[in-house]
Amino acid sequence: MITQFMEELPEGKTTPDFTRKPIALTIQEGKFAYFKAIVVGDPTPTVTWSRANGEIIFHPDVCQQKYDEASNEHTLEFPKVAPEDADTYKCYAANEYGRAVCTVILNIIEVGFSKTKELQKIQGEGKSYTTNLYKIINVLSFAFEKTMDANEKVWEILLSAEKKDYEQICAEYGITDFRGMLKKLTEMKKEREEEIFISHIRTLKPVEVKDDDCATIELDMDLLDSGSKIFLYKNGVMVPFSNEEGEGMKHNLKQVGKKYVFTIKNLSKDDAGLYSVDVEGVNVFSTDFKVPEVDFAVKIQEVKAEEREDALFQCVLTAPMNEINWYGKSALLTNNEKHEIIVSEDKLIHKLIVRDCLPLDGGIYAAVAGIKSCNAWLVVEVEKDPAKKGKKAARKTTIAGAGNDEELLRIAKEQQERYQKEMEEKAQLAKKAQEEKELAAAAVRAKQKAEAEAKAAAKAEAKAAAKAKRAATGKDGAVRKTKKKVPGAGEGSAADGVSGATGGVVGVGEGSAAGGAAAGTTGGAAGATGGGGAAGSLAGAAGGGAGGAGGVGGRDGSGAAAGGAGGNEGGDVEGGSEVESDEDSFEDSDEDIEGGGGGAKGREGGEKGDVGGEGEEGGEKGEGGEKGGERRKRVRAGPLVPDEVIDPGVHFHAGLSDCKAIIGEAAELECKVSSEECVGIWYKDGAEIQASESLTISKEGYFHRLKIHKVTEENAGKYKFEADGRKTEAEIAVEDPPRFDKEELEAFKAPVTIKKGHKATYKLSYIGREPIKVQWYLEGEELSSEGNINIETSDGTSRLLMMKLQHKDSGEIKIKLKNVFGTIEAVSQLNVLDKPTPPMGPLEIVEASSSVIDFKWRPPKDSGGCKIQNYILERQQVGRNTWKKVGPIGPVAKYRDSDVDHGRRYCYRIRVETEMGTSEMMETEDIQAGTKAYPAPPSAPKVASAFKDCINLTWSPPADTGGTSILGYNLEKRKKGSNLWGQVNPPNEIIRGKGFAVKDVVEGMEYEFRVSAINDSGASEFSTSSEFVFARDPKKPPGKVLDLKVTDSTYTTLSLSWNKPKDIKKEEDEAKGYFVEIRPAENTDWDRCNSNAITMTTYTVKGMKSMAMYWVRVIATNDGGEGVPQELDNYILAMPPPVRPRFTDAKIKSFMIVRAGNSARFTINFEASPWPEVTWLKDGVPVSKKVTISNAEGTSQLLIPSAERSDTGIYTIIVKNIVGQETFSIEIRVTDEPKPPGPVDLDENVPGTVTISWTASPDEKRDDRLHYMVTKRDSVKRTWNTIADRIFNNKFTACNIMPGREYQFRVYAKNDMGSSKPSESAKWLIPAKKEKFTVKMPESKACDLQCPPKFLVPLKMHTAPQGYECYMSCAVKGDPTPHVTWLRNNISLNTNTNYFISNTCGVCSMLILRVGTKDTGEYKIVAENALGRAESSTKLTVRGKSLTERFALMEILHVHLNKLAYDPKLYLF
Repeated sequence: MITQFMEELPEGKTTPDFTRKPIALTIQEGKFAYFKAIVVGDPTPTVTWSRANGEIIFHPDVCQQKYDEASNEHTLEFPKVAPEDADTYKCYAANEYGRAVCTVILNIIEVGFSKTKELQKIQGEGKSYTTNLYKIINVLSFAFEKTMDANEKVWEILLSAEKKDYEQICAEYGITDFRGMLKKLTEMKKEREEEIFISHIRTLKPVEVKDDDCATIELDMDLLDSGSKIFLYKNGVMVPFSNEEGEGMKHNLKQVGKKYVFTIKNLSKDDAGLYSVDVEGVNVFSTDFKVPEVDFAVKIQEVKAEEREDALFQCVLTAPMNEINWYGKSALLTNNEKHEIIVSEDKLIHKLIVRDCLPLDGGIYAAVAGIKSCNAWLVVEVEKDPAKKGKKAARKTTIAGAGNDEELLRIAKEQQERYQKEMEEKAQLAKKAQEEKELAAAAVRAKQKAEAEAKAAAKAEAKAAAKAKRAATGKDGAVRKTKKKVPGAGEGSAADGVSGATGGVVGVGEGSAAGGAAAGTTGGAAGATGGGGAAGSLAGAAGGGAGGAGGVGGRDGSGAAAGGAGGNEGGDVEGGSEVESDEDSFEDSDEDIEGGGGGAKGREGGEKGDVGGEGEEGGEKGEGGEKGGERRKRVRAGPLVPDEVIDPGVHFHAGLSDCKAIIGEAAELECKVSSEECVGIWYKDGAEIQASESLTISKEGYFHRLKIHKVTEENAGKYKFEADGRKTEAEIAVEDPPRFDKEELEAFKAPVTIKKGHKATYKLSYIGREPIKVQWYLEGEELSSEGNINIETSDGTSRLLMMKLQHKDSGEIKIKLKNVFGTIEAVSQLNVLDKPTPPMGPLEIVEASSSVIDFKWRPPKDSGGCKIQNYILERQQVGRNTWKKVGPIGPVAKYRDSDVDHGRRYCYRIRVETEMGTSEMMETEDIQAGTKAYPAPPSAPKVASAFKDCINLTWSPPADTGGTSILGYNLEKRKKGSNLWGQVNPPNEIIRGKGFAVKDVVEGMEYEFRVSAINDSGASEFSTSSEFVFARDPKKPPGKVLDLKVTDSTYTTLSLSWNKPKDIKKEEDEAKGYFVEIRPAENTDWDRCNSNAITMTTYTVKGMKSMAMYWVRVIATNDGGEGVPQELDNYILAMPPPVRPRFTDAKIKSFMIVRAGNSARFTINFEASPWPEVTWLKDGVPVSKKVTISNAEGTSQLLIPSAERSDTGIYTIIVKNIVGQETFSIEIRVTDEPKPPGPVDLDENVPGTVTISWTASPDEKRDDRLHYMVTKRDSVKRTWNTIADRIFNNKFTACNIMPGREYQFRVYAKNDMGSSKPSESAKWLIPAKKEKFTVKMPESKACDLQCPPKFLVPLKMHTAPQGYECYMSCAVKGDPTPHVTWLRNNISLNTNTNYFISNTCGVCSMLILRVGTKDTGEYKIVAENALGRAESSTKLTVRGKSLTERFALMEILHVHLNKLAYDPKLYLF
């Protein structure tokens, strides 16, 4: 409802209006509820909310009013709705020119047994006005629900959306009755399918932005008429589009078979809106396209990664977004093992990591944010080493494309500051506009107040004048009182009736008095006796509210009924009592009128006390007024809420659950009731059962159990437990999966070791329901009976025989059994022993001195499955032909030969010896005894301490000493910036130790050092240089780090960041590194996380215990030591930041068809923090124990091992934590190939037709999608043809049945899984009736058909090439037959033999065999008979041969001449 405050509005100004009204909600208690509204108007309206009963309590935990500047949405939010929040709410939008009001209802579904609700019910019993009030509220609620779904846009979007998007759309538009929505949506789809021009529509995809700056809308539909016109609308306006992509229009439509793809090119902000697709003017698809205001501050860059290395793409947005779309080679990417999508805490930095890059992963990758996109190449560099070609490279731990995190953080921080600044500016502008509106409204209120005061003053003057006038005429204004006997329960005085009438007629406000109060009649105020309840039926009806008339009124004064009748609160005066009536008191009676139970509140003027006179005393206390003007109040007898609560009785806390039992094992059913004293009865398939030897029935407190000790086939069935009229049921399904004999299984698992060429046998017994499929595997490859493998399977036993085994046959032997109930496996190990392979090089020479040769080698690649016993060595001195046997040296792959001569060269042969024999030999290269072996370089020198006149260094000796001991070291130094190295120690004095104090330094200079080792052979290469060090006194320890904070956390990690400490001269020097320490809350010792100081000001602590409390501190350090630790103010919990549950799969299927007996598996990924509670429901109730639920971090899986038809239903997952909850539903339909229909009967009801009827398939009742197909075969065609499909009844009439032919029909049952075997009819034959054929010739009447000649088809123009034939023809009629003459240039051609002329049944033709230039001219045909003459003419144009034709003729002539020269006989005639 819109109220305009003035008749004419200024130009450009408008009254408030709702572009989106709040939608009624019916929601469960404890859920999050909200109303949304969008208003327009100039000036901008002020939005307020109110409720019918009481005031709205604005508190963060109760109710909040919010405004979203980006979407211009005003919301009223209830974080946790309670039953007392159920009410009628109003949204007011007002500016200085008008006000708009919208009403909405909030209904709350209470969960469980509500004491408040029960007490209210008890309180309401016996109260007629309460009962009537409840009925009225129910009527109003029902009427409102009828009109609550008026927003066409919402339903258009839902009709075209996928099921996985229903919840998001409903939340956005405030629809909470999800089941009601689904039901209405199904009805709307059926209605639409009946009226539209398509037979089927599916795969409706909303607007999807691609990486090539375009957006697409996809849908699959079957058009009944391929010529139907398709239209595209945007916000209700038709959009022109082209049918080809190459055209320059912004919108185009591409059709591939039944798939239609609308494309929007060159995206911009103006493209946002509601897009609809219509077929022949009927809408079939709608989707809402929103364009966020976002762009790329930093675009993704090209990344070059090595093979098997990770690649990283990064970008920074200008505004926060929860997620963006990533594309790889035009395919949408999601979070999986291959790709990881990361979003920063501020939602500005988005990253894509491509794991384990392979050459196939190379290509163009793109990021799409809103309508903006950017792309870059991923180049994967393949290993170029020829030796490694064809081999799988090792996995690398580095990430290509990383390293610019600080720059991205800086840019993201700038963008965040800019974004916040823009939001603050918008908020200031909105605040300023709000202040202007408030000032304008205050001015209007001041003006209205002044006018009201002026009116009140005028009214007071008028009253004073009237009073003076009465005084002048002898009436002093005193109160005259009369006493009247009122029969019955009289209520109030006449003046009360006047007051009630006044309030009822002119009262306004919430639930206005005109609508709720029964207006009292004012006629004869002094004489009216029942004014308190005043018969205000007319005024009450005019108000249109819930109050109704105020009772009978006027006679017995009992008008204050539950309908909300007015007057003052009279009604306590008993029947027959005296009532005081103040005849003149109506002048000052502006009393508020209150109706009982939802009545109106009317006010006219101010509250001026009661009708009992102004300060008058005396008289009895009637309804009109008490002594002294006081009002009499009602006194309630008894408590407001009774203390007794009705016991709901025995009920189940936990019912029975279906279970699966294995034959021979135990099974148990258990339920829990609310009372320990109750006694229950167990039933199986409807019959009561008692405890026996094989079955135990027990009761422990609240729990009742039934246990079957050893399950058999007879134990399968439906079990029921009944107690105190309540019952619960469950089903035990008996299964017989394959199982192994335990003793044989243990023997089977023992490894089998045999020698090469021998055989191995495996045998294992099993039990289980047949058929059982038996499979044998070797190292994962299935074995079959061929070659040296023999597999024998008999009843309950399977045997594997492997003959002539080789060492390569070693590996894991596995047997796998499978039947309809499950699968089982058993694993053993096969070891085939063989000779070892030769030892492996290269040879590593440990020492080669004048007296000793010490060397190592690598063990053989394959020891043949045996332990190495010995290495057998032979030695040859180079230059000799004999080999000396050194002998077995043991299993260690090294040898030290001390029997050598200085300077001689030696060669060695090495063999491996095992229990299976000796390997081939490995021959080494020549080794010389006494060669120089220099040591390896020592480690780089480390600075132990530094002063202005001395620097102390240390180093470590080399790992390779060259075969001799280290004699000492040489040390060199170099100044920074110089290329010259200078020796520190004197040339003749080597450094004996592993450290040295360098004193030849200059204060303030920076030096680096290197060192070499010396042995008997000489000096080694110099080590790598040390770090640069200043020659100065030690530094002061640094101070505390600044701004220590937590940037991120998970259940096992914690990310920290801080700033460098301040550098205070002579007190605190600059920090060179940092140590991070943590301490669990229960410990007192600090644990250091990094052993070496880190230089970065960020660190991630790993290995934390989930949900544990830790204290954290950071210590800065430098050359002067460690500074003072800086701790966090509070302890830290090892958990990620709170995240509302959200499903992360890009596309989740919402419908699944499963064959009965197969397993149904549905996996869904989500993210939530803290760890959520995951619940699965089937059709709104928890799933049975038959369904296996597997929950892991970020994923949940539903598995039905062996699906049955009863498992069909809607499965809903609820992911809930302290932040919120998310739900998703999938429909799983379990079906099987249908059984064939029953016998087929044929009947002829109409000649030429056959009615085929059949008995329904047994599966028809349990499969609502089952239908039938009919095929036909006759004795002529002998092939089966489909004559009808998708028949949903059991009858079909076939037409065009020919007599004399033999027909046969087949009926198939079909569903989602396929078709059944056919049911065939008997042969059908209608004999052909031979009747005598007579011909009745009609009497012919003579008719005159004579007519003059007339050309039906005239001659046409002809152009013929020279040398070709020309054919002219025309059609002429006439009676008698006309004479036809052909002429060329007016010369007759009938006798010319060069022209072939014919005339057949009026078709006249002329043929010119070879056209020449002489034939050019005008041709005419003349037809004559006795009745007239007719002519038709044309022209013949002869064109010369083209150059191409001439060349072709010359070529032909040339060929013929060659043939003539070769064989002249060919051309003899």
